[in-house]
Amino acid sequence: MKLIDLNRNGGIGANSMYVQIGDLNILIDCGLNPKMAGRLATPDLAPLRGVDLDLIIITHCHLDHIGSLPVAMRQHPTTPVLMTQSSRMLIERMLHNSANVMMRQKEEANIPDYPLFTHDEIDRCAPRIIGLPFNHVKKFRGKTDEIDIIFHRAGHVAGAAAVEIHHKHRHIFFSGDVLFENQRTLLGAQFPSGHFDTVVIETTRGTTERPIGKERVNEVARLITSINDTIQRGGSFLLPVFALGRMQEVLSILHDARKFGRMVDCPIFAAGLGMDLADYFDEISRKTKDVQFSRNVIKDLKIKPAPRKLVPGEDPKQNALYIISSGMLVERTPSYTLASGLIGHARNTIGFVGYCDPDTPGGQLLQAKTGDEFLFATANVKTKVNARVERYELSGHADREELLEFAIQTGARSVILTHGDPAARAWFMEQLSAKMPETKVLDPVPLQTYQV
Repeated sequence: MKLIDLNRNGGIGANSMYVQIGDLNILIDCGLNPKMAGRLATPDLAPLRGVDLDLIIITHCHLDHIGSLPVAMRQHPTTPVLMTQSSRMLIERMLHNSANVMMRQKEEANIPDYPLFTHDEIDRCAPRIIGLPFNHVKKFRGKTDEIDIIFHRAGHVAGAAAVEIHHKHRHIFFSGDVLFENQRTLLGAQFPSGHFDTVVIETTRGTTERPIGKERVNEVARLITSINDTIQRGGSFLLPVFALGRMQEVLSILHDARKFGRMVDCPIFAAGLGMDLADYFDEISRKTKDVQFSRNVIKDLKIKPAPRKLVPGEDPKQNALYIISSGMLVERTPSYTLASGLIGHARNTIGFVGYCDPDTPGGQLLQAKTGDEFLFATANVKTKVNARVERYELSGHADREELLEFAIQTGARSVILTHGDPAARAWFMEQLSAKMPETKVLDPVPLQTYQV
C-alpha cells in the first residue's frame, strides 16, 4: 500500500489521506483546517492531479474531515463517496452550513478564495454519496483488483466509523476519530479484535493522561455542580460546544440532571447549527438507532434562542446557562463574542467539554491564569481573566492508553500515526516503538509518499 498524508500542515486540521491499494486509488476524508483560511485551509490535492480516483471514503461529518469534500468531488466528477448511513443523513446539512460560513467570512475577513464551493455544487454532488450500515461488507472493484470495505462503529459522533479494508490476503484498518466510552447519545466504538497488517490510528489525546477520578461519570457530576454553583452566586455559565455531537450530548446530560432534580432552575440559551442538528439526531435515532436522542429534550429544558446581537465585551447579566458554538471559541463566533463579555467578571464560568487546539482562543484561554490580560483581537476587547475557566474531561476522543492497547493487540506490521499534534504523535511513537519492536511505526511527513 502507498500512502500520502495530504494535510499540508500536519497535526489536526485538513485531514485527508491518499492511499493506493492494488490498482485502486482511494481518498480517505477531505477536511478543512479551522485555523486557516482560503485554499490554505484545504488539503493539498496536487498528488491527485491526473489520477483516476476510484473512491472517496468519509469517516465522519466533522468539518476537519469533510470541509473540502466538494472540492475533491469537483476535481473527480465521477468518483463515488462512501460513508455510514447516519453520516449520509448529516453531511449535506453540514456542507450547506459550511458554504454559509464561508460566504460570511468572505465579507467579514475579505477572503477572496471563499466560498470554496456553492450550495448548488453540494446539491449536484449529493447523488454520488452513498450511505452504508455498520458491519456491512461492501465489495468494490477497480480495473483488476477488488477490495472489501467494512464500517465499524467508532463512537466519537453520530455516524463516525473506522474503516476496515481487505485486499487479497491483506487487512488494513483506519481508526478515524475514536471514543470507546459510551455517551448519553451514542454507543462507544466497537472495533474488531485480532490481527491487522496495517493500522492507521488517531493520536489526538497523546499528551493527555487522564488523572484518577476524572472518569466521565465523575466529570459529568463536576460539570453539573459547577453550573449550580455559578448560577447560585449570580453568574452565567458558558459552555462552548461543537455543533455536531457535543451540543446534543450536553443537552442530554442537562436533561437527565434536570429530570432527577440535580440541576438548579435557570434560563438556558442555545443557538446555531447544533440546535438544527438536534432534529437530524432525532431522525437518526428513529431510522438507524445509531444515536439515542429525542427533540423533546429541547422542549423539556425550555431552551430559549440566544440573543442575536451579542455585544463584544458586554456581559448580558442573564444569570443563565449558554450552550453555543464554536467549541474552541474560534474568532467571530457567538461563543467568542460572549466569552469576551463574561471573562472579566468573577461570578461567571466558562467550561470547555471538548478538545481545544492550543492555538485557538479557547486553547489560549485554558492556558491563561486568573488576573492575566487576555486579548479578543477580532472583537477588539482586552480584559483581565477574572471568571473561572474550567475543563471537563468529556472529550469525544479516546484516551491514549485505550488506543495504544488496541494497536498493540492487532500485532500490525505497520502503524501509521495521524490526527494529532506533534507532541501527541511523539508519545505514541515512543510507546509503540517500545511495546511493538517488530512493528514499523510511521509519523508521515505531509505530501511525502510512503510504501507500507
